[in-house]
Amino acid sequence: MLAALGLARRGLGSVWPNPSVGCILVKEGRVVGRGFTQPGGRPHAETEALAMAGDAARGATAYVTLEPCAHHGKTPPCAEALLAAGVSRVVAAMEDPDPRVAGKGLALLRAAGVEVTLGVLADQAAELNAGFFLTVRVGRPLVTLKLATTLDGRIATHTGESQWITGEAARAAAHRLRAETDVIMVGSGTVLADNPDLTCRLPGMADRSPVRVVVDGRLRLPLTSRLVATAGEVPTWVVTLAGAAAAERRAAYEDAGVDVLEAKAGPDRQVDPGSVMALLAGAGVTRVLVEGGAHLAAALLRADLVDRLVWFRAPGLIGGDGLAAAASFGIDHLTAVPRFERVDARPVGDDLMETYRRP
Repeated sequence: MLAALGLARRGLGSVWPNPSVGCILVKEGRVVGRGFTQPGGRPHAETEALAMAGDAARGATAYVTLEPCAHHGKTPPCAEALLAAGVSRVVAAMEDPDPRVAGKGLALLRAAGVEVTLGVLADQAAELNAGFFLTVRVGRPLVTLKLATTLDGRIATHTGESQWITGEAARAAAHRLRAETDVIMVGSGTVLADNPDLTCRLPGMADRSPVRVVVDGRLRLPLTSRLVATAGEVPTWVVTLAGAAAAERRAAYEDAGVDVLEAKAGPDRQVDPGSVMALLAGAGVTRVLVEGGAHLAAALLRADLVDRLVWFRAPGLIGGDGLAAAASFGIDHLTAVPRFERVDARPVGDDLMETYRRP
């Protein structure tokens, strides 16, 4: 199952709106087939593993990180494919919460006489596909806030200089995060300050760049920015307030290949973060990586929409006149402080990479 989870991780960021699943077929102590969900969400992991195994699948045990599907969609049900191949046992990490499956795949296998074991490394499988499960259960994607700061939590000097606070190894780790997410999101202020590319620039992984989303209530994104200039190469969306897009301005973005989405306004008359996440979930997005800036981070924290924190800390100090990682978001009492639990901490070059999740 650990090996199957490793395979499943390869699909993160490229299989949405589907979950990323891994499957390994074992017969007489030997792996005869392996597969994971392919880009775009199909073929499924079980189909890939069965194709590799061929006739050797008969009598084999299938280790899958998620319950095999039982519904007819754009591909036949994986549970039926396993039965047709003659698999004798299925070990599944967890049941699929999708109402179209939700135990039906396992029930189909059991009814046909296949031995089924459920719950092996379930916690790890749940964490790997937390974005898909959250979308199914709550109707919004998993939100990871990535911060790169000094020890005192500053992301730039008082003049706005921010490149580079962290070192090369930390930046490479951040690009790996980009490769494993569906969408990378920033606020318009970050674009105006940094004119970023927001792509994955690891060697051999240029095709793993996520969809780029700019939250821009007043449509300040310059038509000359790198994001607009490269929108024909990397999907780029702008989320603005409903009714804020003048016809000519919207047409200019769309002519450049940028999709313009309209969200609702919150009580502060800014783009409502919950509305943004609902829009993204409706588009099939399951995982969002937020990279800035301070006002977008504050808005998401205020709305209690941050599920994971990945914090890169550089061994330096800027001081109180530097730009904080999050702008003010109205905390008066400690009981209202967003709380996270640390699940990992490791050195990356001279910096420290810490990972937190919502308890």
